Amino acid sequence: MPAFSRFKKQLTVCASVLAIGVGGLLASSSVSAADKFVWKVQSHWPGSSSSYTDSLERIKRIIEEGSDGRMELKLYEAGALFKAKQTFDAVSRGILEMGTISPAYAQDKMTLAGIASGLPFAFRNVWEAAYFHQGLGFEKMLREEAAQYGVYWATDKVYPTEMVVKKPINSWDDFSSLKIRSSGALQKFLTEAGAAASYVPGSELYPALDSGVVDGAHWGAAQGAYSMGLYEVAKYHVKPALNIAGTDVIIVSQKALDKLPKDLQDLVKQTLEEEFWFRTNEYQYKERLTLAKAIKEDGVKVNTMPKEVQDRLVKTAQKMWAEEGERSDRAKKALDMLKGYLTDLGYL
Repeated sequence: MPAFSRFKKQLTVCASVLAIGVGGLLASSSVSAADKFVWKVQSHWPGSSSSYTDSLERIKRIIEEGSDGRMELKLYEAGALFKAKQTFDAVSRGILEMGTISPAYAQDKMTLAGIASGLPFAFRNVWEAAYFHQGLGFEKMLREEAAQYGVYWATDKVYPTEMVVKKPINSWDDFSSLKIRSSGALQKFLTEAGAAASYVPGSELYPALDSGVVDGAHWGAAQGAYSMGLYEVAKYHVKPALNIAGTDVIIVSQKALDKLPKDLQDLVKQTLEEEFWFRTNEYQYKERLTLAKAIKEDGVKVNTMPKEVQDRLVKTAQKMWAEEGERSDRAKKALDMLKGYLTDLGYL
């Protein structure tokens, strides 16, 4: 065969191999793009909230890195797509793949929501609430009830809810004259106890406090108040905690979860399981640091409510416990479990 003919044949073979290689590469890229899962995630936290960064952005980072880019979480802060109280329904229907809520926002569906939001003056330490959820099975009960609505429920963390107020509470009259921003079971509790409690969305909280629409508020504890700028207008941080509970929840559409390959389903669930323990501990550490900083730099003072006020609040709280237990057989079971636990701890 002449040299030119051999060269022509080799060139043709090389071109064919190259074409096959490029075609394979393009096909591979196409498969990768087709297999990528993009989830919309609606938060109830404003972007300025510490939990938006410390919880939601952490979950996004871990899932995206753990999936090697096969999953992408697009985050939307409070109110961007849906109102906070519409998020559960949006996730339930599969309109949103994931969201964050307070259990209080799902009370019309979840009969355990009031207990999950935190019965007032029940737990005294964070570890007690954590063990109630994970050790005694309350988290499993929540997950089973949410599953009826096509929602996978995962408590983000347990932590104290503590108020900030513009004037100190030194007597029962001081407490009963307060206008307080609240939500869920705590809103009902504070109202029944004698204060005027009303719901204000997180995005409207600072102006409401600044303008005097409310005299006090709770948004988590020290970290929440600091991140929302509440200490600028409310200089008293109130103790003890109104409750200690799983006040923030990650909810996932079961439809969206079922569409994932098994390894990605496991990744999402494992990430949310680890999130609970990591954020519960991290939150307590940051609480101590944040309150110390607020005292030093912003002139915040810790206001411990007088025993007279605490005793009256406890009596009101225990009446509410019974009401929450009447919402369903599941709620009664959870309340009985809680009361037995508190009895074992020596609180009842």
